[in-house]
Amino acid sequence: MEGKMPNQKATRREWIGLVALALPCLLYTMDLTVLNLAVPHLVADLKPSAVQLLWIVDIYGFLIAGSLITMGTLGDRIGRRKVLLTGAVLFGAASVIAAFSTSAEMLIAARALLGIAGATLAPSTLSLIRNMFHDAGERTFAISIWATSYSVGAAIGPLLGGVLLEYFWWGSVFLLAVPVMVLLLIVGPILLPEYRDPGAGRLDVASAALSLVAVLAMVYGLKQIASDGVAWLPVAAILGGVAVGAAFVMRQRSLADPLLDLSLFRSRPFSAALIVNVIACFVAFGPFVFIAQYLQLVIGLTPLKAGLWTLPSSVGFVVSSMMTSWIVARIPAPRVIAGGLALASLAFLLLTQVGNGHPLGMIVAATIVMSLGLGLVFTLTTDLIVGAAPPERAGAAGALSETGAEFGGVLGIAVLGSIGMAIYRGAMTGGVPAGVPEEAAHTARDTLGGAVAIAPQLPDGLADALLVVARDAFSSGFELIATISTVLTIVAAVVMLLMFRKDGPTRPSDELQSAAVQKAA
Repeated sequence: MEGKMPNQKATRREWIGLVALALPCLLYTMDLTVLNLAVPHLVADLKPSAVQLLWIVDIYGFLIAGSLITMGTLGDRIGRRKVLLTGAVLFGAASVIAAFSTSAEMLIAARALLGIAGATLAPSTLSLIRNMFHDAGERTFAISIWATSYSVGAAIGPLLGGVLLEYFWWGSVFLLAVPVMVLLLIVGPILLPEYRDPGAGRLDVASAALSLVAVLAMVYGLKQIASDGVAWLPVAAILGGVAVGAAFVMRQRSLADPLLDLSLFRSRPFSAALIVNVIACFVAFGPFVFIAQYLQLVIGLTPLKAGLWTLPSSVGFVVSSMMTSWIVARIPAPRVIAGGLALASLAFLLLTQVGNGHPLGMIVAATIVMSLGLGLVFTLTTDLIVGAAPPERAGAAGALSETGAEFGGVLGIAVLGSIGMAIYRGAMTGGVPAGVPEEAAHTARDTLGGAVAIAPQLPDGLADALLVVARDAFSSGFELIATISTVLTIVAAVVMLLMFRKDGPTRPSDELQSAAVQKAA
């Protein structure tokens, strides 16, 4: 274990090591995006069933979400660098298996391994940053770079994947990870310090299993509701996940060495930042699904043009994340977070007017403003969560941060998506023009995509009338979820200010220093 005095400045070794930590984070989001491009090609080659294709797409995210808490706590126990490098080996090997898969079952297994390996990346990199950068300003800047790497990966993943698919087979998109992981394995032992909790007990296998089942069940249920609507199976999965989660919490209270230290939630900065982070992910992911559809199905852009018009928001997130440390050096962190939420609320308010004026310009402007605001929020809430935890619990804190973000995202897609689609279907129930065949009308009532697909099969006048009604219905749902997001971001800003209105830390490190003093006493 390598230690540093509080507020000691980082050396060149730490800053170069930060670059090494950013690389696997970049791959994390790239792997989430490149598969979508490869789906048509792998379907033609492997011929998976509909259920198998669903698992190929989803199992990576499921196992990441379910394994984060275990992997974060495991790093605290056996060493964060060891967990990160072991995950890098597994990620590289699983990428090769995925690339050369000869059956749908083989690809599902490879994607499952990628998910388990991917779960080591975020908590290990965050906890190592916590140990490498003890100065408050330096750590905020380091986490800004860490957050930026995710945005860069999401932006360049489709571009690199598209180039590879233009010249090579579908499996080539998975090989992007291999050279990066090899580089991490070479430089990691040289640049990254090892850190573990010297007083940590054994890993409780039962707790790890409970956390995996609880998270998987809830994420599965939420994703099913988002894609197919409310039904008994996803609701039962969510309720079962909640019940298992309650059992997990009760077990942690009875263990001498719990998998998850519940005392972390006694820290006001930790709890407030975690809540706000979940809300921010909720409002970021939910509306974005509708934005992508609006650009293509309402405005009529091609997928490529729609993707290009979303790139400015990625740039906005990068700019905002990189400016965070400069801003927080001059303004207290809770106020910056509240300001970022207020900025995001203005973006959502602008989206409520998307049906008026110039929708493309309004959407692009709104997504840029949203990314500028939420970039500040994501960076600083992550900094507060990791900084408020004792050094020996940084892995668990990082895992909770990422698990909360996963839940916020899938919950936003499920809840806001369901509300938006309910508005659409309600408006279309009696809105389909007379003369549309019943089977076509049923398809049009289900989704806007269905209405756009069947419109060319209808006479011109009838097709135009159907598209007007369907697009208006979709816009009504979109505007409602934008209104809900506006209210939620304002509420989150108020929560942040209220939680810190008395004697709250003005920097992400203040709570850490206070905790260190109390522990020493």
